[in-house]
Order: sequence, then C-alpha cells, then structure tokens
Amino acid sequence: MNSTIAARSDLIERNAAPATARARRQFPFSAIVGQDEMRLCLLLAAVDPGIGGVLVMGDRGTGKSTAVRALAALLPPMRVVDGCPYHCDPAGDAGACPVCSETLGERREKLAPVPTVDLPLGTTEDRLVGALDLERALVDGVKQFQPGLLARAHRGFLYIDEVNLLEDHLVDLLLDVAASGENVVEREGLSLRHPARFVLVGSGNPEEGDLRPQLLDRFGLAVEVSTSRVLAERVEVLRRRDAFDTDSAGFLGQWAEAERELGARVLAARVRLGSMTTPDDVLELSARLCMALGTDGLRGELTLLRAARALAAFDGAEMIAPAHLRRVALPALRHRLRRNPLDEAGAAPRVERALADLFGAA
Repeated sequence: MNSTIAARSDLIERNAAPATARARRQFPFSAIVGQDEMRLCLLLAAVDPGIGGVLVMGDRGTGKSTAVRALAALLPPMRVVDGCPYHCDPAGDAGACPVCSETLGERREKLAPVPTVDLPLGTTEDRLVGALDLERALVDGVKQFQPGLLARAHRGFLYIDEVNLLEDHLVDLLLDVAASGENVVEREGLSLRHPARFVLVGSGNPEEGDLRPQLLDRFGLAVEVSTSRVLAERVEVLRRRDAFDTDSAGFLGQWAEAERELGARVLAARVRLGSMTTPDDVLELSARLCMALGTDGLRGELTLLRAARALAAFDGAEMIAPAHLRRVALPALRHRLRRNPLDEAGAAPRVERALADLFGAA
C-alpha cells in the first residue's frame, strides 16, 4: 500500500511540475484572430477578477478554450506560499487556509504559473470541493483533507466547457463558493474552510440547452461567438494555427514580444484600478441604461461599472468615460434581460437600441 501512495505522489508531482512548460506551449493569446469581444472580456476579467467571470456561448471550434488557456499563459507567474496547495498569496490571504495557518512564521515564497483548472462534466462533488484522503486514513490512520478542483483554481481560472450541461448539484456548489470566495467543507468528520476565489469562465453551445438563471446571473460578462464568415480572416486562422502546429517554438518566438507587452498592460491596469475616478454622469448613464432595459436588481449596474473601470484602466485612462461604458454594455447586460415574447430580435438588439437612444446613433 505504501508503494501505491508513493506512485500516486510521483504522478501528482509529474502533473504539477511541468505547468510552466505547458503554459509556454499554449497558443499565444495575442495571435488569436478575430473574436474581439471574447478577447476583450477575458482581458477585463484578468484585470479585475471581481467582475464575476465570463460566459462564452457559440459554435464549436471558435477558439473558446484556446483563448482561456492562452490568457492564463499570458499572465506572469504569481507569488505563492511554497508547499501550500491553495496557492495562498504571501502578502495577502496567507494564513486563511489550514496549511498556512499551521506554518505561520515558517513560510517560504516561490513563483508559480497562474492556474487554469478544467471542470469536466462528469466531475463528482468530492472531486470538486475535496474530500477525506482515504489512502492516508487507511494506511497511517490520519484524517487528512485532500483538496479538490476549487482549491487548485484559487487565484486562477476555473474553466467549464459545456457549462449549460453541468449537473444541478454542482451548480449549487459553484454558486455558494462564487458568492463567498470560500469553500466550506463539512463532511466525513472533516470541518474546514479554505479560500477559493477564481475567475469563472464557462463556454457552451446554446443549441444544447440554456443555463439555470441563477448561474447565468452569476457571470459578470456574457459573450456570443460565431464562426467567421470573412474569407481573409478564416485563411489567417488556418495560417497561424498551421504555423503553430508545425513549429511551435518558432511561432511562440514570433509572438513573444506581443505577449510580454499585453501581459504588462494587464498588470499596469490592475495597479491603475485603485486610483480610477468615476464621474457622476457615468453613474447616471449606467443607471438610466439599466432602467431602460428593465434589468432586475442592481447587479447589472455594478457589473457595468466594474467592467467600464477595468476597460478604462486597460486603456490607460484616468477616469471612466461614457465611451468605456458603451463598449462594455452589451456583454455586461445582454444576459440579464427578461425574455420578451413580443420581441423576436433577441437580447443584443434590445441593448443596442437602448444604447442608441441613450448615447445617440453615433
């Protein structure tokens, strides 16, 4: 049995150690062709994770998963507590998890890549939230918690492909954790909590079903993607993908400078967020827009403002302008509208009409 545990530990280390190497092999985010709205929303979520994540719905094969993994690889390594399975920040939440609380004053720091964790559709509840390590309990008689996917995703990205097919009980768990930023485990004689703050990114095909309203509302931004109908754009996609598959090292070298510049721009925007000012006319415009669309609650306005602030910081501005508000209005509000059976145009045209009425046709 001890050899089984040792083999299992070696497997975990082999899977975890090459994370940086795997990140380097990701298709460059700056080399993605088209899908401007999706790329912008992912960047804004990286600038301000408090926006609430991104939902990307559309055709298969439109670069949804490629963009998510490329974004995590774009970001520079983050500082973590060495040996902490929750990637605690030494300058921030270190001590909030069970491991760091026990090693207070003895912690060492290291750099680690920003995690991107996939949540497969067949994931069990134990795999998601964590559970008792049965092998350790049986062999050593020690009751030890085995962290799950939520722990691995802390301070990174939790990616759910086919999110509209996710089982209801897992949706309920995600909603609780997304609201609190903390995973609370009370099961099998275990009682603990650990930080679990991540950017939730979901993708799916709308033909396979709708999301539960509670989960849909939890996403800060929603994007609709489709296969390009522009010949030159499709040819450029083929050219870049073929170059990457043929000589990935050479292709990554060509885009290395663009990746560094984009990553530095995201980091600079994070720093600028705290000093960004919000004029009263922007507050009024956001409230008037949401009132015109009839959105429920105030989450629409708050998300709209956060996204506009992140965009202004990303653009290097000192304050939010109405133009920033207009650029993020569609992804921030399209999924928050009540369905109108008398309006067959859909959510996007309704937002566009309200924007035209409020901001002018230009």
